[in-house]
Amino acid sequence: MKTYFECIPCFLRQTLEAARLTTDNETIHEQVLRKVLRAVSEINLQESPPLMAQRIHRLIRQMTGNNDPYRDIKDRFNYFALELYPELKERIKRSHEPLHTAIRLAIAGNIIDSGVNCHINETQVHNAIEHALTAPLAGDIEKFRKAVSEAKDILYLVDNTGEIVFDRLLIEQMPLKKITLVVKGSPILNDACLVDAQVTGIADLVEVIDNGSDAPGTILTECSEGFKQRFENADLIIAKGQGNYETLSDVKKDIFFVLKAKCSVIAKHIGCEVGSLVFLRSASGEVPHPL
Repeated sequence: MKTYFECIPCFLRQTLEAARLTTDNETIHEQVLRKVLRAVSEINLQESPPLMAQRIHRLIRQMTGNNDPYRDIKDRFNYFALELYPELKERIKRSHEPLHTAIRLAIAGNIIDSGVNCHINETQVHNAIEHALTAPLAGDIEKFRKAVSEAKDILYLVDNTGEIVFDRLLIEQMPLKKITLVVKGSPILNDACLVDAQVTGIADLVEVIDNGSDAPGTILTECSEGFKQRFENADLIIAKGQGNYETLSDVKKDIFFVLKAKCSVIAKHIGCEVGSLVFLRSASGEVPHPL
């Protein structure tokens, strides 16, 4: 997916938010903004938004000396989601369609996205959960169930911290031995890394690897050779979040995209409304319809 004009204000908002997370020094804020403005002016709009975001956040980390500006936010939402986990697991247990409910909750967790909203709070997460349990869901869950059953090697590409606890609920509905969880290779935004998989207990359930990259998505050319080999050999990919959709929507691979459409660019590209729950299979060429 290419970068649209509407993405540019988002880049600048992210820049200022990340700079303010690292320091109160407005001189540094100005220096960071000016450098990013120069970089944005030279971007290739045919590249995906996460590639530009990767460059921006590398600049921010370099200029502020903070390797993980979102660490406090990450910790906060990991522990908040773990507090919710027993109740959410019970909801799945009581459900007439446990897999359907687990998918909806996994999508609800995608609201915890500092790239879109650095000021997300616990009340908004609770609201997203209730919305996800009742809103229309675009996609075919029975085809997903069949694909999981037939696959031998499944890669689950996670997105954000906190959200990965919601992913755990879905992973627990699938054959654990088939699944490898993929986290980012180093910090970017509030995306999950290896330490987050360990803290939230997912590393005790399934194999966890990193993709060797610090992009907020999965840019295959930026990933490690080991991950690229695993991606190529996998029978099925489950890709969480907008960043993974932006970077993999044009890749010829059997991929289920699982996300909440949180911006107009993504919604238009998918063909849905902002706020929609999306469960879309890329390889089928099917247009999703609300269930």
